[in-house]
Amino acid sequence: MLDFEDLSKSYHHTDDKTMAEPSSIMPPTAEGTAGQVEIDVNDDHDSSFDEDIASSTTSLSSSIKNHTYENGRRYHAFRAGSYFAPNDDAENDRLDMHHHLATLLLNGKLHLAPIGEGPQRILDVGCGTGIWTIAMGDENPSAQIYGVDISPTQPNLIPPNVTFELDDVETEWTYHEPFDFVHVRFLAASIMDWPRLVQQAYQHTKPGGWCEFKDFDLNIKATDGSLPEDTALVKYHTLLIGAVNTIGRTHAPGPKLKGWVEAAGYENVHEEVSAVPLGTWPKDKRYKEIGLWNFVCLEEGLEGISLRLFTAVLGWKVEDVEVLIEQVRKELKELKKRGIHAQYT
Repeated sequence: MLDFEDLSKSYHHTDDKTMAEPSSIMPPTAEGTAGQVEIDVNDDHDSSFDEDIASSTTSLSSSIKNHTYENGRRYHAFRAGSYFAPNDDAENDRLDMHHHLATLLLNGKLHLAPIGEGPQRILDVGCGTGIWTIAMGDENPSAQIYGVDISPTQPNLIPPNVTFELDDVETEWTYHEPFDFVHVRFLAASIMDWPRLVQQAYQHTKPGGWCEFKDFDLNIKATDGSLPEDTALVKYHTLLIGAVNTIGRTHAPGPKLKGWVEAAGYENVHEEVSAVPLGTWPKDKRYKEIGLWNFVCLEEGLEGISLRLFTAVLGWKVEDVEVLIEQVRKELKELKKRGIHAQYT
């Protein structure tokens, strides 16, 4: 979804529904303390880069694959307005790039939860284009993988063990069998009631199974104070967060996930916090690549992320949104030159 702090979390479901023991946070790695990234002072590279439906969980069908259009972008029609971003080709390409960013943050892995070699049922909540769901289907051929999303943008050619469903994940889940692994990724600014979502995930995770959340804090900052408050980049994020809060969505679920899952009953809770730099300013090569992809995802998604929120919620004219976006794009291309070490934490 949006390009901010990635908090990768795995949780274990046991038969005991008592509150989990406090989990430990991983110690800093050799790459630096979480939230702090070394700056490469010698890098001169600049990135340019209602009708009710028959069931609560509904299989994709042509009758609900309609779309709506506004301001030159395409949006999903099922429960229209419940999700602010478009679902056209440009946005779907960005989501696929964001999937690559997520795998970089996990050192090439699809997940961190130790689900073992023989999971039988896996659920991908808010699957987007289905890229993670399909990859899991290929990686786990003996498992049945379900991907659920509010927008019907998943491909038709999929592995035989993958099923896509259209549904609003904030409604009641009606699965009759629990899952070995429930995966929830990048739903910041999309969910109104996170504790209920997490509780439903717990209820549908089989004893001994796992759940993994990966999500954000939309606030942007520079740990060295190099990001001026009067920049268009800061203004953009401030307005974005204000609009998200106005529509009752949670703009920063990442830091709260650990508490929510413990309250739901999960045990063996593990939390890993990753800084996500914006641009190629880090010294470490891994963080430099992460920063590059984060830069591309944000630059490509500026309009899609903000257009409906700024016009429908904040009351802006389309032309004014476009002016702000161009100011942000200009600043993004000048981050290195201006010595701005922005990141999401």
